[in-house]
Amino acid sequence: MLSRPALALLLTAAATAVCIRPGAANDDPVIGGDCEGVGQYVTVCREQPGAQGGSDPSGNPGKRPGKDEKPKPQICAVERLDPQPPASDPVWKGRKPGDGAIYTRVCISDALGAAAGAQVAPQVFWAAEDPTVNVDPEQLAREAVDRMLLTGPDIASPRTAGRYVVGMPMWMWVHQSPTSYGPNSASATLAGVTVTATAKVNHIDWAMGDGSMVTCNGPGTAYTASYSKQESPTCGHTYTRTSATQRDGKYPVAATATWTVDWQVNGGGETGQFTETRQSQAQVPIGEVQVVR
Repeated sequence: MLSRPALALLLTAAATAVCIRPGAANDDPVIGGDCEGVGQYVTVCREQPGAQGGSDPSGNPGKRPGKDEKPKPQICAVERLDPQPPASDPVWKGRKPGDGAIYTRVCISDALGAAAGAQVAPQVFWAAEDPTVNVDPEQLAREAVDRMLLTGPDIASPRTAGRYVVGMPMWMWVHQSPTSYGPNSASATLAGVTVTATAKVNHIDWAMGDGSMVTCNGPGTAYTASYSKQESPTCGHTYTRTSATQRDGKYPVAATATWTVDWQVNGGGETGQFTETRQSQAQVPIGEVQVVR
């Protein structure tokens, strides 16, 4: 088990990214598989259950994943043990000290779990080259966003049960909450670095199902009867043909929210920004006014 000082220093500075592979088939904890997502962090290559004669998640031995399935990489913090274990330690697996080195590893998901009270069980392994890397604050910010449980727009209008007709302006708007519109904030910590991320919807793109796209830079304006047949001043659309030819007689409407995420390393450190998208859907019936003579 790592000491608290060792855990705090898990991510030490280094300039190179390494995709760690085992020197032999039985080298733990890395057990082979394809590497993907190699960037400025260590990417650990793991086999999914069922690969190489393993078992599937249901426990059936020998089942292999589909040809398009790939091992899921993890972002991990690695530290070289100091002092190194003696030559008699079985962790060397027959190698000699100086032939590579022994390292410990804790992955981001494990460390974030520790912040919630779980214990971190570091892995001890041999590697021919030094795999230590820097903390990546944007990766921590993305972990923080995952905690926010952001959703697609909470569509208030158009409503699937609504009554809409050709030529009548439709008003579109959404309900606002921390998870569906923002702002929403969360933090994530690893190796003594804490990043706080704040997310808010920047705009919503509406695909109206009739080939039209509408971009709204706000939540939209709620319609009231006092507006009569006016067009929405902020977010609206007017259909020119009915939805009679559509499946179930309704237009498929998709509202895609683009979230802007601003993040900062606590203590006045590095800052950055990225975007996330979330989508919601609705089915909208569009009829036409029948004139009776």
